[in-house]
Amino acid sequence: MAVRWDDETDGVLDGDLTAALTYLTPAGGAVATSVAPIGLRDREEGWVGFTTSMGFGKKLDRIERDPHVALAFHAREHGRSTSQRFVLVQGRAEIVADPDPELNAHVMAQVPEYLGDLKRGPLWDRWLKEYYAVRVPVKIHVDRITSWPDLHCEGTPEIVGSAPPHEHPAPQAPPRNGTGPRVDVAKAARTIRAKRHQLLAYRGADGFPVAVPIQLEAAGSEGLRLRAEPGMIPPGGRRAGLLAHSYRAHLIGLSTRYLTGWLESGGDGVAVYAPHTHSGFAAPPNKTLLLISNGALAKAGVRKAIRAGKPLPRGFHDPKAPGPS
Repeated sequence: MAVRWDDETDGVLDGDLTAALTYLTPAGGAVATSVAPIGLRDREEGWVGFTTSMGFGKKLDRIERDPHVALAFHAREHGRSTSQRFVLVQGRAEIVADPDPELNAHVMAQVPEYLGDLKRGPLWDRWLKEYYAVRVPVKIHVDRITSWPDLHCEGTPEIVGSAPPHEHPAPQAPPRNGTGPRVDVAKAARTIRAKRHQLLAYRGADGFPVAVPIQLEAAGSEGLRLRAEPGMIPPGGRRAGLLAHSYRAHLIGLSTRYLTGWLESGGDGVAVYAPHTHSGFAAPPNKTLLLISNGALAKAGVRKAIRAGKPLPRGFHDPKAPGPS
């Protein structure tokens, strides 16, 4: 049966401008990245969603391999919800590679409300063709929703759907190349501190990823010292991801940092995180510049998808494709 959630949770799912999508890696770790859910959900059918351009298809490749994902609704600024809940949605992702016209129309109708008016005109229509037209909705069929009364995950959580695991996930075997930091820890710390939101992601005991809010306390030779509410970080060592990001209204000026690495914790809410890889981007703080950049990235990504033989949504015509013979 479909998982149903209450009105306050629905207001969070409807109102938040961004959420943290967390997916699993083949090595047993987790990666968190920011997405725009634009209010996509169906309480009767029990799914929550987001949309992305096929031009930004790396995350789609990852969740296609393993559909166990989570969406963490953790940020209220520039949104419509006044709730202080931290809402973690866990479920199985369905990539709607060829959405029907009704779903596609619904997605495009939601975009201006959250991300601002669409740019229109002969030049914009051509430049943003791939960014607007080749959009891929993703439905997360909800297995469980856990909501804490506070954005820092203080207090007793409310749970709807399947019961959570009784135990923390078991510690993982360390990587063969060692667990210590592989990037400049001090530089990573400076970048993370400059972002308003910081979340840690790991694989839960039942195979679903988990994302929790954390605070960066210090940086040293062993890595980054993190703190979360007691019980939110499992004890032992494991692969984990870290997301730090900030944004302005309509997600203009989005600035993100993604890290993967090794986490060690005693289970008391304090952990040491040794970063192994890092990446990210800072979008232009101007909508026109942002759309120019997004249009270019989407075109390059769609060309890559075409070369890989991936099907394009109905109604989209690749101008470089050969015509009928």
